[in-house]
Amino acid sequence: MITPNLQALPKNVHLIKKDLIIEVELNGKMKFDHLLNAIYKQMGICYKVLSANVEYMNGANFGSFQLHVNATTEESQELEYFLNKNKLLNTTVDYTCRKYS
Repeated sequence: MITPNLQALPKNVHLIKKDLIIEVELNGKMKFDHLLNAIYKQMGICYKVLSANVEYMNGANFGSFQLHVNATTEESQELEYFLNKNKLLNTTVDYTCRKYS
């Protein structure tokens, strides 16, 4: 079924989700736990922490971490906008897991 706009799609159609790996550099402006809370609670995006190297100095968080995210295109754009708005350097890579039969 092809529709000219997404508003006309039936509600039971599932949008395609992609596996992404996101690397974020903390610059002391936002706390690590507050950032993860915002991603999960405010945006509704589930994630897995792959690695984290975070240092705490005088209440500020510095370092980097990697998240594995399964998100739609809209969710990944929302996450990227959020990170850029908070001036957090980030890199996103599409991740394809090879499945063997």
